[in-house]
Amino acid sequence: MTRSTRSVTLVLGGARSGKSRHAEALIAARPAPWRYVATAQAYDDEMRARIAEHRARRGAGWQTVDAPRDLAGALGAAPAGTPVLVDCLTLWLTNLLLAEADLPVERARLVAAVQAFDGPLILVSNEVGLGIVPDNALARRFRDEAGRLHQELAAVADHVIFMVAGLPMTVK
Repeated sequence: MTRSTRSVTLVLGGARSGKSRHAEALIAARPAPWRYVATAQAYDDEMRARIAEHRARRGAGWQTVDAPRDLAGALGAAPAGTPVLVDCLTLWLTNLLLAEADLPVERARLVAAVQAFDGPLILVSNEVGLGIVPDNALARRFRDEAGRLHQELAAVADHVIFMVAGLPMTVK
């Protein structure tokens, strides 16, 4: 009988809270190779620089998979037991919103893929619900959808970490 290596950690935090670095350290504590599932799309020079910064701090042993919209498919394609880091869920959500995707369907697909995933999985996302109510409908929808996504993933995660000023706080 093979033992499952399933372990899901959700790492939440604000901008520049240290969530990506912390998640990378958590996954790198596992044996390589590691898979980095990137959801960002480089539409401008600033975003290209951010993506380059993230790639530069990962060395040998990392395989990057771009999945700006089909995150569930990228998780399903990962070899069993491979440590996977997804960065980040709110960029994925933005991509879906802009593509006018069916968000409840895509959220359900992702949650099912996370539950079926066989290996260490770390999900990184921006906590966006701590500020003021946004002044436009799209931003309010984004905030609300991110909150729903985080609640559903936190419910199925083994661990939830909230990052503040580079410090991890264990929530679950």
